[in-house]
Amino acid sequence: MATDNRPLSPHLQIYKPQLTSVLSITHRGTGVFLTAGAFFLTCWLLALASGPEQFETLQAHISNWYGQCFLYAFVFSLYFHLCNGIRHLFWDAGLGLEIDTAYKTGYAVVAGSIILTLLTLCLATGGVA
Repeated sequence: MATDNRPLSPHLQIYKPQLTSVLSITHRGTGVFLTAGAFFLTCWLLALASGPEQFETLQAHISNWYGQCFLYAFVFSLYFHLCNGIRHLFWDAGLGLEIDTAYKTGYAVVAGSIILTLLTLCLATGGVA
């Protein structure tokens, strides 16, 4: 079977990213990141159960700048994945599939994730970080 006459698909760099595709990719990425966060949470619980020395060592990493960045990203990933998952549940029910509604709910997912993340971090730290 000759494939010389078949059209070539345009490369991904030609396509303009759309909100729906960016949110879909971000949803998958946050799912992977939540897996890493679950592994980290397991390590934290093991350090807690292992004794004060191990726990203090891990807490030193958490309180450092890179540990804080990881925790902030984990909290955002948790809320983004939750909000976008609820959006997908509505889509599964056949609701919100119109283009303008999909864009409005997409922006709502991003805004809701940011607001919930900031609220959580403010409540956890006792104020604005």
